[in-house]
Amino acid sequence: MTGSGRDLGSVPDLAPNGATPLLEAQGVRVTIGGTEILRHADLRLEAGELVAIVGPNGAGKSTFARAFCGLRKPTGGTVRWSGVDVSTIRGRRLARLRAFVPQRAQVPNGVTVKDAIAIGRSAHLKPLQSFSAADREAIAGATARARLDGMEDRQLNTLSGGELQRVQIAVGLAQGAPVLVADEPTAQLDLGATAAVSELLRDLVHDDYGIVLIVHDLALAAAVADRVVVMSDGRTIATGPPVEVLSKEMIGEVWNVEAELISHEGRSGLHVEWLGRT
Repeated sequence: MTGSGRDLGSVPDLAPNGATPLLEAQGVRVTIGGTEILRHADLRLEAGELVAIVGPNGAGKSTFARAFCGLRKPTGGTVRWSGVDVSTIRGRRLARLRAFVPQRAQVPNGVTVKDAIAIGRSAHLKPLQSFSAADREAIAGATARARLDGMEDRQLNTLSGGELQRVQIAVGLAQGAPVLVADEPTAQLDLGATAAVSELLRDLVHDDYGIVLIVHDLALAAAVADRVVVMSDGRTIATGPPVEVLSKEMIGEVWNVEAELISHEGRSGLHVEWLGRT
């Protein structure tokens, strides 16, 4: 157990061994109500890596994330966590492998920051079991790591969007899982909060976490990701470093807009032709 709340020792049969990727999804398909939402989606994630999944609205990004997280059953393809098929991993065992941060978190009345983060330890507790010293250490470590010290007694409905998103990340950290999957964590945040959440995610990567980020903002993806996965019409159509994959041609083909990604020394921007020239 470390101060970050990560606890791989609790799942020794599934702990990363350095040779097997944390996550490998191949040819994943999902059909909902007779409609094929995912046709062929792929993803590979190593420890110490941030992979951003990008694509236009309706490309299947969130459906793919829920499928490889074990929250929606695929109709085809394979998903393996540390080499083990996701269909054989259940409940608390899966929660110790990956933490899922949803796009829109529920904010119930009367729940404090401390209470919310403590929920992340439920995968480590048996029914009616009290928190151990290790659990309390994990909760404290997750709180500090998400930069929420001094806010433990604040109720969730009093927090700003950025603060609430950091609470959701802290819940994931308290799980002790080696992978954090965040679905549009900066979608409704201002620039300062977006930068703070992005910096937090990169800090986790430096400590060997694997991060999957589902995001619309191509400039943000280019700034924070080691690799990007481009999705379109339910398919993975490109994977690689942002500067190689997010070319002017790719952006034009997938998003149907004339734009160019500019990236230099940790800074990135998207130059868009907003209005057609006559």
